[in-house]
Amino acid sequence: MKTNFSIALIVLITFIASGCTAVKPWERGTLSKKEMAWSPDPLAATLSEHIYFAKEAAAGGYGSAGGGCGCN
Repeated sequence: MKTNFSIALIVLITFIASGCTAVKPWERGTLSKKEMAWSPDPLAATLSEHIYFAKEAAAGGYGSAGGGCGCN
């Protein structure tokens, strides 16, 4: 049983380590495209975060504090 766990752990570490790669200078242009961003539309992301924090009645690192009604 312990051998199976060890083999599974080695396979998992191998898969995780194989995902890391160095980006060559001529490939950086592809990664800097708008489609590759975490949030392709920053205005929509800001609005969505504002609505989320207003509904949750929480103040995060993204904006000002406010109540749950959304009328900051």
